[in-house]
Amino acid sequence: MQPVAPNSTLPARRRPRTLALELVDSLGDRIRDGRLAPGDKLPTEAAIMAEFEVSRTVVREAISKLQAAGMVETRHGIGTFVIGFSEGTGFRISAEQFSTLNDVIAVLELRIGLETEAAALAAVRRSPTNLQAMRQALDAVTQAVANGGDAIAPDFQFHLEIARATQNHHFADLMQTLGSMIIPRARLQPTTALSDALTEERSLYLRRVNGEHESIFDAIASQDPDAARAAMRTHLANSRERRRRAQQT
Repeated sequence: MQPVAPNSTLPARRRPRTLALELVDSLGDRIRDGRLAPGDKLPTEAAIMAEFEVSRTVVREAISKLQAAGMVETRHGIGTFVIGFSEGTGFRISAEQFSTLNDVIAVLELRIGLETEAAALAAVRRSPTNLQAMRQALDAVTQAVANGGDAIAPDFQFHLEIARATQNHHFADLMQTLGSMIIPRARLQPTTALSDALTEERSLYLRRVNGEHESIFDAIASQDPDAARAAMRTHLANSRERRRRAQQT
């Protein structure tokens, strides 16, 4: 075998995260142009893996992102179905608008205004089913952290379930429009192989975040709107301050 010349360039291997985003774009295009219409069932994981030549992990991450964007929904034991895509959505934040720390801080400020009141309403109006959905999301966060993951999808799901518990669909609709990119770490991921490993510091950070989630859940479960409002404000304000400190380093 001939040695590789010092100045030759080998093709870069695409990262799973990049592959997942490409798959989101491809499936999203099919939903937008009508090839996959509202109510249609998505192909099976195996079929998507074969067509796009990606792993099961990539397919599941892409489906999770489509769910967070409100384009599909998964019905357990049945499959994943298209909800649709509204070209007429009046308010939308694009992926490019999450590209810097300033962008992330701006969205956190928006969320403080939106989600503190959502938490208070949820405390008054939540049903046992809402509480169960929140609990399942929090358990999934805990499991993801224990397994060394970033817990972005279940983290977003927890906040979405709170919006649903307001019994005012506008809160949930807006959350789904924003999508999982509103979770700060979703758009500011490490890029080097070394930083892909979950450090002890990062693990502590995620456990602290989940402790804040538990405080929100407890207040909603106790039907205490003032405590729920305060717990949500504390959680989001802490996230904002963490980003501000990172900006200064």
